[in-house]
Amino acid sequence: MNESTKPLAGLKVLELGTLIAGPFAARILGEFGAEVIKIESPDGGDPLRKWRKLYEGTSLWWYLQARNKKSVTVNLKHPEGVAIVRALAKEADIVVENFRPGVLEKLGLGWDTLSAENPGLVMLRLSGFGQSGPMAAQPGFGAIGESMGGLRYVTGFPDRPPVKTGISIGDSIAALWGALGAMMALRHREVNGGRGQVVDVALYEAVFAMMESLVPEFDVFGFVRERTGNIMPGITPSNTHTTKDGRHVAIGANGDAIFRRLLLAMGRTDLADDATLADNAGRDARRDEIYALIDAWVAAHDEAEVLEKLAAAEVPASRIYSVADMFADPQFLAREMLQTVTLPGGRECRMPGVVPKLSATPGGSESLGPALGAHTDAVLVGLGYDAAAIAALRAAGAV
Repeated sequence: MNESTKPLAGLKVLELGTLIAGPFAARILGEFGAEVIKIESPDGGDPLRKWRKLYEGTSLWWYLQARNKKSVTVNLKHPEGVAIVRALAKEADIVVENFRPGVLEKLGLGWDTLSAENPGLVMLRLSGFGQSGPMAAQPGFGAIGESMGGLRYVTGFPDRPPVKTGISIGDSIAALWGALGAMMALRHREVNGGRGQVVDVALYEAVFAMMESLVPEFDVFGFVRERTGNIMPGITPSNTHTTKDGRHVAIGANGDAIFRRLLLAMGRTDLADDATLADNAGRDARRDEIYALIDAWVAAHDEAEVLEKLAAAEVPASRIYSVADMFADPQFLAREMLQTVTLPGGRECRMPGVVPKLSATPGGSESLGPALGAHTDAVLVGLGYDAAAIAALRAAGAV
């Protein structure tokens, strides 16, 4: 994909974040053509470089999270380093940061300073609790946002403590809201006078915004949604079932016509014509009975047979995919969701494809996460520094 054909081509993004939420938001923008300059500490850079599985000393997660980005090492505790960031922010369309509120202000890189020098700037600020309120200055990670935002309370089984999802979902949700908010702010800038603004994303609010009808159900009925395991509360049937060969299959048959097709596929013509099961309210009232029937039917068949029968009946169902299942799945392959890249040293590696898919100007992965400081000199030259000045900055510890 030619960079100039991507929808965000020409957009400049300055990333001042580390780890997950801020860098993921910037990654999304970079995948669709924005030039993303990532500022890293000369002393090791983003900690994500060393998280999880390492390939020849570098995290495979880093190669994914920092794809399409440029790495510039800057010491934010050095006045000349701060001057470099201010110069980059003056040229940027978006600054993405996920420091604790107040940190950038102490460095002389707060919103008031940067926006005074660049009135069109959009500043995406991701933090645990937002830029205001009594908890604003407290540290907060995705796990805290998931807990405070309500997700963890409803996740798990009723007879056990709350559990987390298997990924840092709170950070990822915040990043998605952040990227969306930045695009809204840019749209406003384009049509309403050219001024930028702050996009303030709190991790707990990002999660809270996903909690469906949790709030009005409590306000109107005093109903507190509790943990319900794998079922969808109030929506029947939607659950996970275990097959004869020990695999797990999710079946979502909560539509009226779909539920009838499920019963026919199971050979239960008697229940297919039961008027009390013709709508969700009737089914949910007999939830335990219905799930016991489906459990027994699934348990009597191997996974392949269950999926074959349900596909033929047009009932939504899926195995619970492991990553190994994904690598062999024709749908993943047909949609190019497993893209082959080449790691440093020549080893080929699969990475996730880009989402969403735009028909005319799709995103893409043009480069993997760079080596620490790989673009420092080139970016500084672009700001007007010559070789002697760059050498002086290095000697002074500014970059």
